[in-house]
Amino acid sequence: MKKGKLYVIGVGPGDPELLTIKGQRLLNSVSSICVPKGREEGSSLALSIVSKVIDLDGKEIIEAHFPMRKTRDKEHGDELDIKWNETVDIVMARLNSGKDMAFITIGDPTIYSTFFYLYDRLLGIAPDLDVEIVPGVSSINASAARARISLGLADEKIAILPATYVANLKDILAKFDTVVLMKVHRVFDKVVGILDEMGLLSNAVYIARAGMADEKIFTDIRNIREDDLNYFSLMIVRR
Repeated sequence: MKKGKLYVIGVGPGDPELLTIKGQRLLNSVSSICVPKGREEGSSLALSIVSKVIDLDGKEIIEAHFPMRKTRDKEHGDELDIKWNETVDIVMARLNSGKDMAFITIGDPTIYSTFFYLYDRLLGIAPDLDVEIVPGVSSINASAARARISLGLADEKIAILPATYVANLKDILAKFDTVVLMKVHRVFDKVVGILDEMGLLSNAVYIARAGMADEKIFTDIRNIREDDLNYFSLMIVRR
């Protein structure tokens, strides 16, 4: 029996109208949709976006739960690896039965998406697997658009990086014309301190939940309070 095809679909940053026409067509065509979730309780943002433009009645919704961080336990092994392997088994069971299915992810699948951890495992057991990656609007593009600023012009250099892993932020800010800091909420005070030291506070824009109903945009980051910080946020610094 011919295996089914796996469509990996970026659903955009939150505004359902930013789901591409191709993504919408493919989601309408499949019978199963795999939905990644950061924890077992709560709802999936990706699915909530899709539900506004796709009729989910009759579709199989497969929730894939992944811990937000790796935890190692000698008795139970690597929790994250276990969760990924469970999802691999579920996905392969559908594909081996000849069914096409979709895996949805916030933003674009190729930018800081956990899908590629699953992708490597799937190809490890099925190298000939038919996979199509459908790009989506990233939070980076959406945030810049909502703030009405350019990310780059002419020969300007752009750096995109997760703020939590940056030890040499000063060097990066000095070398690049535009710096996009992802997950900045975790190290916000530290970043503000560095920007202040470099005289770049007025060059920074903070965008939280771009395109969603509770979107927040700050062109003066000195006005940001703790309750304005959000997981779905980023900062754009233009020299």
